[in-house]
Amino acid sequence: MLTKLQTILKKALRGHYAVGAFNINNMEICQAVIRAAVEKKSPVIIQTSEGAISYAGLDYLKCIAETAAKQKVPVALHLDHGRDVSTVKKCLKAGWTGIMWDGSHLPWKDNVKTTKKAVKLSEKYGVGVEGELGTIGGAEDKVSAREIIYTDPDSAKEFVEKTGISALAVAIGTSHGAYKFSGKAKLDIHRLKEIRKRVKIPLVLHGASGVPHWLITQAARYGAQLGKPEGVPDEQIRLAVKEGINKINTDTDLRLAFDAAVRKTLKEKPEDFDPRHILGPARDLMQKVAEHRMDVFGCAGKAKR
Repeated sequence: MLTKLQTILKKALRGHYAVGAFNINNMEICQAVIRAAVEKKSPVIIQTSEGAISYAGLDYLKCIAETAAKQKVPVALHLDHGRDVSTVKKCLKAGWTGIMWDGSHLPWKDNVKTTKKAVKLSEKYGVGVEGELGTIGGAEDKVSAREIIYTDPDSAKEFVEKTGISALAVAIGTSHGAYKFSGKAKLDIHRLKEIRKRVKIPLVLHGASGVPHWLITQAARYGAQLGKPEGVPDEQIRLAVKEGINKINTDTDLRLAFDAAVRKTLKEKPEDFDPRHILGPARDLMQKVAEHRMDVFGCAGKAKR
């Protein structure tokens, strides 16, 4: 049985750790994430973007998630970056246990207004809503922003009070995608501390993939042309968790692992056309990446329902 988003995040808030929220769009990605959660005895959030729903289909993703939830770890099914009301309604009706309403691209008043509507819709299903204040830049699926607008601590407090959300995504220097920084990564931890003082609900970090260099090296060795991507170092993530982050999104790292493993298999075994032999190693590598993320987030060993 799927677990409600707010149930998982309230425990993370009390326990001072963060739960990994991993974007999925097919069976292998979900299997990798769930196997990692079982191995690490960790609660987990599997996320579907609007793009993933368009690609895989609502019913397929629902069945995959419900199967995943039969494991002995808490699993939430969350809509990531919802901007379409009809998609939110469909997800709630289908059994999603968490909703993110992304009004961050809108003016303040409109962000508050639309987020409140999402909260009201979700309350009928007992489902918590994640809102977002500020923008983190970069691009992911159907979501993009040209610049980073940092979250103002006082505005964050007011936003939470006016909307009634269960979790707040904040902008403290991260960015969607693999190209987050032109130099050394540095999150605005002071800003995070100030937000944490004012906001008493779980805080969320988007655009926080690590983009590990060993993955980039493997992908490049087998033909990928990725340039010089830069992610958020583990030490910065650990510090953000220490100062109040309770949910951390991961998408890019899984994509890179998938790409690196598939390229390697196709190059080393050009005669093999069995999809299981091609996708199996990709699933294994994504699991390895997810396990590492869970260790960094501090959610390993926190899987009590």
